[in-house]
Amino acid sequence: MRRAVLLMPLLLYAQQQPYPPIGPDNSSETREVLRRINAAGPNQAPDLRLKQERNYAGTSTDVEPYGGVKPYKEHFLKQMEYTGPGRAEPEPADLKTVRIGFIGPIQSTVSIATGGRSHEEALGRKMLAGAQLAIEQANARGGFIKRGIPFEMDVVNDNGLWGSTGNEVVTMAYKRPTWAILGTIDSANSHIAIRVALKAEIFMMNSGDTDPTFIETNIPWTARCIGDDRQQGYLLVDYMIRKQNHKRIAIIRSSNRYGRFGVREVRDSARRLGRPIVMEMAYKVGSEDFSLQLERLREVNPDAVVHWGDARESALVLNQMRQLGMNQPYFTSDRSVSPEFTQLAGANAAGVISGYPWNPDRKDPHLEQFREAYRKRFKEEPETFAAHAYDGMNILLWAINNAGLNRAKIRDLIATRTKPWPGVTGDIPFSSVLDDMGDVFLARFDKDRWTYHSREELQIPRGYIPTRERVNRQLESAK
Repeated sequence: MRRAVLLMPLLLYAQQQPYPPIGPDNSSETREVLRRINAAGPNQAPDLRLKQERNYAGTSTDVEPYGGVKPYKEHFLKQMEYTGPGRAEPEPADLKTVRIGFIGPIQSTVSIATGGRSHEEALGRKMLAGAQLAIEQANARGGFIKRGIPFEMDVVNDNGLWGSTGNEVVTMAYKRPTWAILGTIDSANSHIAIRVALKAEIFMMNSGDTDPTFIETNIPWTARCIGDDRQQGYLLVDYMIRKQNHKRIAIIRSSNRYGRFGVREVRDSARRLGRPIVMEMAYKVGSEDFSLQLERLREVNPDAVVHWGDARESALVLNQMRQLGMNQPYFTSDRSVSPEFTQLAGANAAGVISGYPWNPDRKDPHLEQFREAYRKRFKEEPETFAAHAYDGMNILLWAINNAGLNRAKIRDLIATRTKPWPGVTGDIPFSSVLDDMGDVFLARFDKDRWTYHSREELQIPRGYIPTRERVNRQLESAK
């Protein structure tokens, strides 16, 4: 019976249209991309249609850099092209499985890069579970359909050491060959991993690193399927300043890369809107006492406080703020949307607002199917790292099933996709730098639950005006 499923005819498989849509794709776009790839010679780059954006990351006009002056060169607007010869590589003939790599923090380690003892294992294990569910479902539906062989996940721990992360990518690319990689969460390690992937020419899908600069490497061998801290920061600032009219915003954050780069767009956008951050304080990851930072914040008398860090520290900072009589509105990053935060914060969690990369409450039969399957498999509720890993792995499975066992063609199918991927986390449209430009949300905790609110629901327009048009308006105003 199992073998009959593995050898299911491609036409019958395509007609059934199961979810996720990882099997043979008969869409005109996919057929055209494959036609263009196959029409090119072994030493030619195929004529693929590159994406072009009108501005970077949908940034609102009044928070763009350079104060309205059109720069000589704008980066990240036109898609990077891969012109190498890898598309001519023949498929291996003797495979028993199709291996996909997974790099994530699943075992505790100690290193300087993570600021001491690592702290992201709980997130990494959820990410692994989401990816594992996607692999198991794909195998139940026939695995790699062309040959009727199963997918296999090669799992390695991201231990917080830059050199080690790079070595794992090398191993996956050459010693224990994989066809694509999913990972990871730690921003510093992600940066190292994709630089090695660039050299090894193996595609990496990121589902857990929200650092805006991850995608700004402009490496054509990586994509991200989760809304980043830039998008979440823009929405937080728009809400705090445009909607709530806060004038004196202060920041407290972790001293690692997640905290440092997470608040960058909050800080820069607030300044460009004429509301510069009145103070920014950092603390060491794993801290218990934040009295020094909070006493200094209290002295500048902010009317709102933004925290960027892990759920545990976020709750401790909030509790100690309230103990000091600091009753300002509390805004925080997406990692606070977790049971750990609400349990530690208790009654203080009421009214807290976080940026969040998706809306878990939306009505979607595919999301409900995912939840039911996840509960059945892992005996718990899925959360954001599991859901985004599930989406990211399914994108890789779709590309492999349609491009075949060729890393460059796998990359091409993902890089040229113009139709948003129908993920359980929502539609995932890839930008010119292959970042997830889908909607992000504000999560608010009240009455023992989080609720999720879009820009439209909050009535906060993005307010983008193309640079050239903006400059022309300024010139007209000057007259």
